[in-house]
Amino acid sequence: MELSPDQTLHGFTVRSREEVPEIDGVAYVLHHAKSGAKLLYLQNDDVNKAFSITFKTPPADDTGVFHILEHSVLCGSDKFPVKEPFVDLLKSSMQTFLNAMTFPDKTMYPVASTNEQDLLNLMDVYLDAVLHPAIYHKRAIFEQEGWHFELAGDAEADEGDSVVGAEVARTEAEDGSAQLTLNGVVYNEMKGALSDANSVLYDELQAALFPDTAYRFESGGTPQAIPDLTYEQFLEEHTRHYRLDNSYLTLYGDLDVDRMLAFLDEGYLSPVADEQHARAEERTANGLPQLLPHELLAQEPVVAPHVVRTMDTAPENACAGLGYVIGDVAERTRMVAVDILLDALLGSNEAPVKRALLDADLADDVLAFLADSLLQPFAVVQLRGAKPGAAERFREAFENALREVAENGVDRELLEASLSRAEFVMRERDFGMADGVALSMSALGGWLYDDELATSYLRYEDDFALLRRQMGEGYFERLITDVFLESMHWALAEVRPAEGDVDDFEAARLAAVEADMEPADYERVADEEARLRRLQTEPDSPEALATLPRLSVADIADAPEEPTYGLVDDAPLPCVRHDIPTRGIAYTYRYFDLARATFDELPYVGVLGLVLGKLGTARHTAAEIDTLTNGKLGNLAFFADIYEGANGPDDLNPKLVVSASALSENVEFAATLPLEIMTETDFSDTSKIKDVLQQKRIGMEQGFAAAGHAAAMARASSYYLPAGVVREKLGGVGFYRFLKELLADFDERAEELVAKLSELAARLFVDEGCVVSFTGSDDDFARFWNAGAVTGRTEGAERLLQVPEPVVRNEAFIVPTDVCYAAQGFDRREFGAPYTGAWQVAARALSYDYLWNEVRVKGGAYGAGFQAARTGSLRFYSYRDPHLDETLDRFAASAAWLESFDPEQSAMEGYVVATVAGYDAPLKARVQARRQDGDFFGGRTPEARLQTRAEMVATDAAAVRTLAPTLGATLDAQAICVFGSKDILGSTHTNLHLIDLLNE
Repeated sequence: MELSPDQTLHGFTVRSREEVPEIDGVAYVLHHAKSGAKLLYLQNDDVNKAFSITFKTPPADDTGVFHILEHSVLCGSDKFPVKEPFVDLLKSSMQTFLNAMTFPDKTMYPVASTNEQDLLNLMDVYLDAVLHPAIYHKRAIFEQEGWHFELAGDAEADEGDSVVGAEVARTEAEDGSAQLTLNGVVYNEMKGALSDANSVLYDELQAALFPDTAYRFESGGTPQAIPDLTYEQFLEEHTRHYRLDNSYLTLYGDLDVDRMLAFLDEGYLSPVADEQHARAEERTANGLPQLLPHELLAQEPVVAPHVVRTMDTAPENACAGLGYVIGDVAERTRMVAVDILLDALLGSNEAPVKRALLDADLADDVLAFLADSLLQPFAVVQLRGAKPGAAERFREAFENALREVAENGVDRELLEASLSRAEFVMRERDFGMADGVALSMSALGGWLYDDELATSYLRYEDDFALLRRQMGEGYFERLITDVFLESMHWALAEVRPAEGDVDDFEAARLAAVEADMEPADYERVADEEARLRRLQTEPDSPEALATLPRLSVADIADAPEEPTYGLVDDAPLPCVRHDIPTRGIAYTYRYFDLARATFDELPYVGVLGLVLGKLGTARHTAAEIDTLTNGKLGNLAFFADIYEGANGPDDLNPKLVVSASALSENVEFAATLPLEIMTETDFSDTSKIKDVLQQKRIGMEQGFAAAGHAAAMARASSYYLPAGVVREKLGGVGFYRFLKELLADFDERAEELVAKLSELAARLFVDEGCVVSFTGSDDDFARFWNAGAVTGRTEGAERLLQVPEPVVRNEAFIVPTDVCYAAQGFDRREFGAPYTGAWQVAARALSYDYLWNEVRVKGGAYGAGFQAARTGSLRFYSYRDPHLDETLDRFAASAAWLESFDPEQSAMEGYVVATVAGYDAPLKARVQARRQDGDFFGGRTPEARLQTRAEMVATDAAAVRTLAPTLGATLDAQAICVFGSKDILGSTHTNLHLIDLLNE
């Protein structure tokens, strides 16, 4: 349906209409007169439709009230009085995106679905959640999601978070043996998030740049301040900010806009406007001031020369950051230009300013990025693995390097390369989420601050064209001077590790509270905890569940048509061709046989993948390779991948993968540039190799602490899967240990490393056994091969890879964090259990019912889940978890839960609908091609995918229950791996081998 300016429809007036080629569609800005709500409708042909509602929420303190609200409003509402409608939607809808996000100055609730009725259902639940949440009559929601006191006494851990355990704690309170503790989902989430030195540095930098505005606060909340938030303040901030005249709505994609606007107006905007107006009149009549949203004000220029924050973290996590405020959000072209400039000057090890800082030995790594979607965006340049005294030398070294670049002129080829890279990213639109959600976020980057900027952050073509014209005319040199060298608004922040100098705020707070507590106070805490546990444990009534909108199995459409793929005859090497639309992009993958390497050589293969593309070749310097890569390719990567077949755990097909993509006009470079790097790289520049390896080590260490569940699952899989053993050697804990040893003796081992990398590259990059994957047009396909995509090396090599048998090690790795990440799993094939689509339905039920309630809601972890792989692995994980033994006990009890699984028919159909929708979800071209390559190397056919889908559709509760014995046997194998804090791991009763990973 076409809309026109000044048209009025269902209470909305169309303010503007404009063609936006960047979204392949039209943007309409509308205003709802009665409520004051603003709406942006992005109309195009995308079947993955989206909706979002966003509120401007600048914080006034560090209590994280808007973060807690983001969690809490999704815990039931007037129309949908169930405990977890958000989780019910995850379990039962066709959503392709469902989440909520707290930003520094806004809170966003986006959803997406390929089914229009499903999108309406999602909108209904989300709108009622944010406008009529149950928080006003269920204080327990605030306590669960925000914070609350608990009593920890002598009760067994498996009882401590149950109703029974709370009653035991009450008894212990009476005899004086109970101890006060703090818990809460957001509280634990932020303990984990702010264990990361980089997050702390960013907060310190932002606070220093904006000391008089809302941006000085941590919108997520700090663990020190979260317990200062009262229930009454929590409710007041919802009333103050979750107003329709403070809201920004978006609709996106191929949808019936008339139907959507009618639903919004009649279902929510008009009636809620009446409610909010009545409340305002009531406050006035009672002589109370109106609760208006906090203002978001600009910061006058300030300079913060050196802010220092100490924290208990590993010495390797020392970091420092420079921040420079760029200007006003309305200066869109300036923001794009600074982003391009940062990439050109600091985007890689060979970029001139980054190279200067690395050569100055300030840190192991230097990063730069644009912090936007703020009223006053700012540029950040960060040192990671900062050396002692580096912060004091940082600004002078950085600005001297900038000054030299400005005086000599920014290399035009560097700028062109960065611009080309940015254009590729925007054309590809691979945002990692539904396009409508990502574009809504982009639009809010300007719209939140100025109604006239609703579409400005969706556009980029004009900015790119203008910046190309400005090259060579001094524009970027003047930008360096204006933004950096003559800045009057900048800050330098530093995070210094100070082991032992711990601000034990939690213990201090609890001690202070307990000092004033009487026995009756302990009993009150125990009673409140017991009440919370009862509410968490009590099932929703059938009447409440019946209010939720649901789709049935009958609503599942036919399977989407699988794009064709397969080996083709008209190529010099075996080639898997994919018939997938790509928006003018060519995707190429070369798969080389990794079995030509021995098991002990696999860490060197990992190093090879890291350094290729970052060194010079026989024809180009490292800097020239970097510029060519950025300017001519969309991506270039070298990595290993292990494909598992259907014939048991030992059916492995390991590959060394060379990935390259390019815009159609540059497809020849996707053939020739990776080939040059594979066959002609000069490995003799060991100083550059050392830089890359140090950066990888830092990245892995920070990943262990910030996303330890991924590392724990990978490590645990090496206990029972040969493929896991290989992956660990290539990129897991085994590789990390190799990396540390290599760096510790790097000078002595450098010559041997150069020889090994050269020999490995010559042995692995050969045409024999190589399979190419290509996605793109026929013309691109021909040009790719005509450019010369083969190595010309045909010498064969024997298969050397012998994989050791997996061994269950049960390790607990101490890393610098305040939480823990647990993983447990095993190979179901050990018990003769076949794979069926029912496992995916069971995984959804376990993740979003059992584990959500037991580990997240009751245990206070930020997340938990269960995964079932076709190739055999069944595994559990928890994320940012304050507990370990309790979580492992809950994993252990999951088989009994599955054995008794007997949901209502509508709920069962919901599990099936959601599982199939996830299986059918649209994929970007790159992801689709990679998935098909995986099926090809794993020996799986499109017919097998359809069979799995049919099994999902046919799954009933009985089919799920039949999986319980296999799940129980998996858990009985006791293959457990944990990453976490010293305190949590040191106090576990589980038999684990404790390892101080960073200091062993």
